[in-house]
Amino acid sequence: MQVYKFGGASIATTERMQALWPIVSSAEQPVVLVVSALGKTTNALEAIVEAACKQDKQKAHELAKTIERQHMDYARMILDEKHFKEAEKALNVFLTELQWAIDDASTYDYTYDQIVGIGELMSTRIFAYYLQQQDLNVEWVDIRDVIRTDDTYRDAKVDIKYSGEQAKAKLLPLLQSGKNIITQGFIGATSDNASTTLGREGSDYSAALIASMIGATAVTIWKDVEGLKNADPKKFPNTVRIDAISYHEVIEMAYYGAQVIHPKTIKPLQNNKIPLYVKCFLNKDIKGTVVMDEVSSLFYPPLIVQKSDQVLLKLTAKDFSFITESKLRDLYNIFHRLNIKVNLIQNAAISFLACIDNKGRKMDELIQELSHEYNVSDNEGVSLLTIRHYTQDVLNDLTKGKHILLEQKTKHTVQLVLM
Repeated sequence: MQVYKFGGASIATTERMQALWPIVSSAEQPVVLVVSALGKTTNALEAIVEAACKQDKQKAHELAKTIERQHMDYARMILDEKHFKEAEKALNVFLTELQWAIDDASTYDYTYDQIVGIGELMSTRIFAYYLQQQDLNVEWVDIRDVIRTDDTYRDAKVDIKYSGEQAKAKLLPLLQSGKNIITQGFIGATSDNASTTLGREGSDYSAALIASMIGATAVTIWKDVEGLKNADPKKFPNTVRIDAISYHEVIEMAYYGAQVIHPKTIKPLQNNKIPLYVKCFLNKDIKGTVVMDEVSSLFYPPLIVQKSDQVLLKLTAKDFSFITESKLRDLYNIFHRLNIKVNLIQNAAISFLACIDNKGRKMDELIQELSHEYNVSDNEGVSLLTIRHYTQDVLNDLTKGKHILLEQKTKHTVQLVLM
């Protein structure tokens, strides 16, 4: 058994969805397909949430009609008459759910989760009927019947024990009978059957969770890139694909800000020693990247991560008192309370430096609170450059013409605040 995850870009058009058939049909079966919403649908549903929560129900329902037309047109283009009629009935169930969610809109986060997850439900229904049309033995499953969460809407925490029991009870029998499964990423449900979403990279996380719960041999995430690269090709020239990388290295890259694989996706895979493959749905024959527990080669190219829109804060104690452990605790409590991520720190006797994400209006609140005990100065518009497995040549090249405000080095990693 294995798990394939397809993102919204892979099914953005009917041509894209049809192009996935060779990938699915050639997979070692049975396979669980975890699929996102059609490309751009999540953004459209978020606009409905905004309107509904502002009590502009008319606009919300008009936007919902647009979603309905888009999905019905998509289904009509890719399905024959028999399968379209079945899909139409199934889609209408979710569209009714969407109408109810608009009418019952209350707090933003709760309403968000009742509405946005409908995108995944509709896309997987269409894909399921398309695969059945191709004579694939596949069963559609509502993952909300499997993944139980708490009620932290928009970033729900999964009840691993209960969800694992449900996966074994509801997914394994289907797979053991020879059926393939298509289901949704990103969503779950509370014990009261309220829909929830799992936060950033929720679909990848769903795939990893399902794999760990059913004892899958591997997870493959299909993207529109050749695999993981040593840097963001949109920011850096001459990037190289990484053939194999350890769970540890991926977690390090994600921690430093790389938009690769979220650490919460890695955890269930690492705990169960399940390899993760990142492959290109545009060309399934490209080797891609494998993420695994241990990589035989210890050689990595320099792994480069750049975070823009950073602020470098310098705090100096007004009374010239030392920055002790208790002072650091108090400072971190302030950052935590305001939900501001600290990406790099350095402290001396009476001063403290912190490179943080620019949180806009929250910055004024942060500086006001810090100013009670500290003189505060800040450099806005700086960037944080992190290089794992750096070489001096790479370091010189990436900092050429830049002003280095702060530098920290360890044996394997260098971090620099640049402007």
